[in-house]
Amino acid sequence: MVPPGCGATMDHKPVTEAIEKAHAALSESLPFDDTADFDDAERGFIAALDPGVIRAADGRVVYDIDSYAFLTGDAPTSVNPSLWRQSKLVARQGLFEVVEGIYQVRGFDLSNITFVEGDTGVIVIDPLISTETAAAALALYREHRGDRPVVAVIYSHSHVDHFGGVFGVASQADADAGRIEVIAPEGFVEHAVSENVYAGTAMSRRAGYMYGAALDRGPQGQVGAGLGQTTSGGELGLIVPTVDITTTGETRTVDGVEIEFQMAPGTEAPSEMHFYFPRYRALCMAENATHNLHNLLTLRGALVRDPHVWSSYLTEAIETFGDRADVVFASHHWPTWGAERIATFLTNQRDLYAYLHDQTLRHLNQGFTGAEIAEVIELPPALVEAWNTHGYYGSVSHNVKAIYQRYLGWFDGNPARLWPHPPAEQASRYVAAMGGIDRVVELAQTAFDEGDFRWAATLLDHAIFTDADHAPARALYADTLEQLGYGAENGTWRNFFLSGATELRHGNFGSPAVTAAPAIVAQLTASQLFDLIAISVNGPKAWHLDLALNVTFTDLGSNYVVTLRNGVLIAIEKPASADASVTLGLSRARLLALLGGDTDSAGIEIAGDATVLPALLGVLDRGDPSFDIVTP
Repeated sequence: MVPPGCGATMDHKPVTEAIEKAHAALSESLPFDDTADFDDAERGFIAALDPGVIRAADGRVVYDIDSYAFLTGDAPTSVNPSLWRQSKLVARQGLFEVVEGIYQVRGFDLSNITFVEGDTGVIVIDPLISTETAAAALALYREHRGDRPVVAVIYSHSHVDHFGGVFGVASQADADAGRIEVIAPEGFVEHAVSENVYAGTAMSRRAGYMYGAALDRGPQGQVGAGLGQTTSGGELGLIVPTVDITTTGETRTVDGVEIEFQMAPGTEAPSEMHFYFPRYRALCMAENATHNLHNLLTLRGALVRDPHVWSSYLTEAIETFGDRADVVFASHHWPTWGAERIATFLTNQRDLYAYLHDQTLRHLNQGFTGAEIAEVIELPPALVEAWNTHGYYGSVSHNVKAIYQRYLGWFDGNPARLWPHPPAEQASRYVAAMGGIDRVVELAQTAFDEGDFRWAATLLDHAIFTDADHAPARALYADTLEQLGYGAENGTWRNFFLSGATELRHGNFGSPAVTAAPAIVAQLTASQLFDLIAISVNGPKAWHLDLALNVTFTDLGSNYVVTLRNGVLIAIEKPASADASVTLGLSRARLLALLGGDTDSAGIEIAGDATVLPALLGVLDRGDPSFDIVTP
């Protein structure tokens, strides 16, 4: 396993002429003389963290801001010049004044944390991913603005980089005692927990690729992820909201500060909201208007987001707050000031998602497939010329395919593609048809030399899925993915390509970060716990079982009747069944521990057939955090 940030620099290959020429052409076509974003990213700067290293209590590095100190000057040929520009902007770290009374700490994590000053204390918006990074940000704020108590925490939406560090700014005891409010949009806990747990193993493994967690930092390695530089690796937590916001137009006064909310569900997150501060004439757009094209389907995996709804809520925000805001800020990137610039920024963001949606549907209805639409769709010139619409995190290519998937699914309608062989079987047939693996590598080398890296990668993918240990294929495939990474404007594409190259050269690096942290898993409801068990059942292994049991939660005062038949686990909350062969009495926390492998500790009362529980546990499979991606 390669430790995070420790890729082998000596293995990097030089940039090919084809990539150098592409970068030179791009440099000529984009308005690099427009420095407004750099002015905005610097505006209001108060102080930076020095040294820029955040550590856990045991000394482990949680986030190394200084590892991006190389991001200066002009772009090297190994980095797309547009991505280099974005990474320089995003890597700027420290405490900044948005307006007098609102402050942001940027560059301490993938996201921003914002501090809104009230009459006596401070309201914290989106406390980053980790306890340690949030605590460091709060300490920097207090160093320069005074030791104000935290009176409220606002979660703008249900992604972990906007709530995971909450214990760095507040405690559960504070919330329980009513000393702080924790405010979130309706449905927050359900979505925050389910996204990080149900498919958490697969998402975490893919997130290692997406954020370049195992790549060395540098011009030939990880330079950022477009939305932020990378994710922190500290303690994750969750305090359940004490206040749910349910309605657009709802207002709430916290520590003398009035807040007006706009619901925006089903946009960048299933549970999301925007909010406006009349005192400061400041509008927070959560993650729905940032300085890039966002994801409609994140490469780590998620439910497909709805660009039509997304654009509609941006229109509503423009109409509702546009003439009342002097500044717009978000939980990533830097703010935008001034009514005219705000209108342009929000309109461009709205038009971006609406255009992709509408034009994809237009092409779709003309019979084009997702892959075909992604090759032909072009953004309007005004959007291409606006830096904040570039695909540093999402991309036109994979977002168009996501829209196609949202409406029509994976099947493109061609019957030849309805029942293809799986990748390994398909690969062996392609390789045989082309004359064997050595011939495939020869063809791939020709494509590589001609700068057709996409075709070379396709050929070598088949070669590796035929023989993963074929050294020439493996070496050339790594070199090919590396060149694709060098050329990518999109930060997450670059990280995916370079992570694939790293695993081909050094082996599987696993999942460097896991989002299904104990503090998050602990918030699963009883029903969600049974969902988690159900998706862990090894169906064929359980075909012969016919189990029925009562599960009584001693801490919740509720009972579930659980059955396992035909490999399907069903749990229904209702009074205990006389037909169940066993009754288990335990707390929700003890069930979590049981699922984690603790079968010996006290805290479980068993009445009835003692063989039922071992039979059930014996057919549960755990996810594999190190499953292969770039090899079969």
